[in-house]
Amino acid sequence: MSTLILIPARMASTRLPGKPLADIAGRPMIVHVAARATESGLGRVVVATDTDAVAQAVRANGFEAVMTRADHESGSDRIFEALTALDPAGKVEIVVNVQGDLPTIDPATIQAALRPLDKPEVDIATLGVEIVREDEKTNPNVVKIVGSALTEKRLRALYFTRATAPWGDGPLYHHIGLYAYRRAALDRFVSLKPSPLEKRERLEQLRALEAGMRIDAEIVATVPLGVDTPEDLDRARELLSK
Repeated sequence: MSTLILIPARMASTRLPGKPLADIAGRPMIVHVAARATESGLGRVVVATDTDAVAQAVRANGFEAVMTRADHESGSDRIFEALTALDPAGKVEIVVNVQGDLPTIDPATIQAALRPLDKPEVDIATLGVEIVREDEKTNPNVVKIVGSALTEKRLRALYFTRATAPWGDGPLYHHIGLYAYRRAALDRFVSLKPSPLEKRERLEQLRALEAGMRIDAEIVATVPLGVDTPEDLDRARELLSK
């Protein structure tokens, strides 16, 4: 299937302003993400941004960028605009949304996100990691997947929550916000209005579940480092300077 990897990048982060251009081992963070996505070998990689400086930095390092509007409420809306601009003929079948703040992500992790789409009934694929730290089980910033186990490495998502769930004995799974959409699923998703549970939990993926769309999650070994704070940035610099 024809696959397009899109990396949404905006400068208006509240906790770490300007983070796409933050220097890590001599290159902007967004360039590291583009390089990792390219190493996955899945297909064309494009950074979707609303900032000229980000687009220029990406292109100066040999990668592709496309300009999008500045008023998008979510990364999904941004990548849909980018998809429409880059592929007006509709040839792309799968769209992968890789967050622009994952400079150390393993290319194999990006590859894993596509595996649930081997089943034609799956609309959207994503990733999860079993939670091993007790403090993460009760941390509302750690989003949990509540799902039915299909195999040892795959869940059918029934719900996503910031609460500790499900109750009782058994594993809990940390959701990684990296998505692979069938093109028709992305088209439908962005046409939907924010849903009640989405607004309550502040989790965009619940809109898809409330609309009856199917999301399956591939279980991988580790959570990629997301750069949201100066401390995260220091950690990324440490890892990538080795």
